Amino acid sequence: MSQRADRTPRDRVVVSGMGWITPLGHDLETVWGALMRGESGMAPITRFDARTFPTTFASEVKSFDARAFMKDASIHATAGINSQFALGAAAQAWKQAALDVKPARNMRRVGIYLGAGEGVIDTPNYLAANLKAWDAAAGKTDGAVWAKLGHSLLNAAREIEQEPNMPLAHIAREFGARGPAYNCLTACAASTQALGEATSILRGGEADVMIAGGAHTMIHVLGVTGFNRLTALSTSTGDPRTASRPFDLGRGGFVMGEGAGMVILETLEHALARGATPLAEVIGFGSSADSYRITDIEPTGRGAAAAMLQALAQAGIDPHARGADGRPLVDYISAHGTGTKENDSIETLAVKRVFGELAKDIPMSSVKSMLGHLIAAAGAVEFITCVMAIHRGMLPPTINYTTPDPECDLDYVANTPRAARVRTCLSNSFGFGGQNDTVCVTAFES
Repeated sequence: MSQRADRTPRDRVVVSGMGWITPLGHDLETVWGALMRGESGMAPITRFDARTFPTTFASEVKSFDARAFMKDASIHATAGINSQFALGAAAQAWKQAALDVKPARNMRRVGIYLGAGEGVIDTPNYLAANLKAWDAAAGKTDGAVWAKLGHSLLNAAREIEQEPNMPLAHIAREFGARGPAYNCLTACAASTQALGEATSILRGGEADVMIAGGAHTMIHVLGVTGFNRLTALSTSTGDPRTASRPFDLGRGGFVMGEGAGMVILETLEHALARGATPLAEVIGFGSSADSYRITDIEPTGRGAAAAMLQALAQAGIDPHARGADGRPLVDYISAHGTGTKENDSIETLAVKRVFGELAKDIPMSSVKSMLGHLIAAAGAVEFITCVMAIHRGMLPPTINYTTPDPECDLDYVANTPRAARVRTCLSNSFGFGGQNDTVCVTAFES
C-alpha cells in the first residue's frame, strides 16, 4: 500500500491559500493572465547602473508598494525589499485561506517554513568603507578604520535585513504565527524544499497550519556580478524579452528575476474544522543531492531523477503506468527550465529517466521564460502555477521557443498556452550545489 492510500484527514495536507509578487504583477489573476498571454517581465535593469556589465537586463518587480498589504506598515518600516515581497505574497495567501475571518484554532500551531534569500547589501556605503580603509602601504585593510567607517556609514537596521531569516521574522510578526519556524537557503531549490518540508511538519503533527514559500532578489551589483562571473546569465544584446529561452537550441543562460510566492498549507482536518476551502492537495515530496560539482548538474540526471522518483513514490504514483484513459498519471511538469545549456538538457534526460517512454506524452514548460529566475522564490511561484493550471485547465507556455534542440526533445508547450485536463503535477527545482527538490500536487477530492 502506498503512503498516500493510508492517509487520514489528520495527515492529508491541502493548499488553502496562495499569493505571489512577481515581475508580471502582484496578484493571482493579473499574473496568471500575463502568463496566458505569453508576456515577459524582462527589461533593462533600473536598480543600479548596469551599462558596463555583461548583462544589462533583468526581470524586476515593478510598481510594488508593500504598504498596501500590511495591517500596520510602521511595524515593518525597516523591512528589506525581499521581506516586503514576502509580506505581500503572504498577505494574499492568508486572505485567500480566509484565516482573517476563519482563524486557526491555536496560533502556537501555525508555523512558517521559508526558502528565503539574503537581503540586499548597502553597496555604495559598503564599498566606500572598504576603499577608504585600504592601507596601500601595508597592502591590507585597516580594521580599526573600517570599523569606524562602517559604524558611521552603514545603517544597523539595513544590515540586519540582510539576514535570510528576516522575511520569516516579518511574516511571524504580521500574522502572529508562533509555531515551528524554519528558513532554508538551498539556492534555486529553496522554496520547493520549504513547501515539501512544511508538508512533512504538518503530517508529523507538529503544526496545524504552515505558511510556506520563498522570497528573494539578487538584482543588485554583487548578485549580477556573481552570476555573470559564473557565466550563468544570458548576455543577449537583443530585445530582453526574448533573452530567456528554455529548451531552445539558442538558449544562452537565465535572466535574473525577483519576487515571492507563498502558500497556506494545513492539515485537511484543520481546514475542514474551520470551514476553509481546499484548493489542492500536496501528495508527494522528494529531495536529493547530486554529490557532484557545486555549479554543474550531474550529467546523467541522477539527482534530479531521484527527487522526482521520491515524490512519485510518496504520492503512490507509478511513473510507468497509464490511467484508464490511456494517459500518464502525471498531467504536467513545471520544469526548473532555467535556459542554460546544461540545465535544460539534463532535466530533459532526468524526466526520460523517470518516465521512460511516457516522458514524451507529458507536457512540461518553464515559466522562467516569462518571469525570469526568481532564485530562492522560484519554486514556490512555480508551484502556484501548477495549482492554477489544475483549476483553470490551462498549461502555461515556454515562450521564445523557436529552434528545437535535439537534446531537448520533449513537449515543452511551446509559445502558446494549451487547454488540458490537469489533475496531477510535478514541480521541479534544482539548485547550485546539487540540491534537487520536487513536489507533487493534485486536485483536491474529499
